[in-house]
Amino acid sequence: MKLSKPVKNFLRFIGVKTAGFLFNILLSTVKVRIENKDSIDKLLVNNQNFVVAFWHGKMAVGWFIHRNMNCSALVSKSKDGDLLANILKRWNYKIVRGSSHIGGNEALEMLLELINQNYSLAITPDGPTGPKNKMKAGAVISAKKSNVPLILAGISCNKKMVFKSWDKFELPLPFSKVTVKYSDAITIDKNLSYEETSRVITQCEALLNQLEKEAIEICSI
Repeated sequence: MKLSKPVKNFLRFIGVKTAGFLFNILLSTVKVRIENKDSIDKLLVNNQNFVVAFWHGKMAVGWFIHRNMNCSALVSKSKDGDLLANILKRWNYKIVRGSSHIGGNEALEMLLELINQNYSLAITPDGPTGPKNKMKAGAVISAKKSNVPLILAGISCNKKMVFKSWDKFELPLPFSKVTVKYSDAITIDKNLSYEETSRVITQCEALLNQLEKEAIEICSI
């Protein structure tokens, strides 16, 4: 996970050590509405770990709503990643340090090992550098190789600060409304060919964009 410069500057402004505390205060004021919550609740009740994916620009809400769910997360090895790691540790994430550029293969193997140890995985599939809302392989490959369900989460906020970054990072304003719409659990056959897996990635990208569009419509009501 690589932070964009505006997000990095914002986090540095409020301070590395206080970021998690202040994010908790801010996001605890937000009113969250969750659609199709049963899809993830069934997995939690059955102690079934999973991969949940949400777009990079929505990661503030995405990370927050999946806190305390026994999730792991991939965070870059850079100093910028230290900021995010500090927040996610406060939210009880198991942190793996790596990136798609440095240590990516090793990090993927570590994430798969964590899934085997019964951790779930929360991931932004268009990170760390975009393009925005274009799904890379990580979420689908992790679910495929570990044989766990993939859940997609479309997220919308009615009042937010939008940063001038490649992902148009959104920070909810206090007391705003947030809608999260989950997909049904997606099972990915580990025997799929490269071409078949590529088609699944394309289909998941379209579905996640559709879920986000529906979340935006619901949130505007």
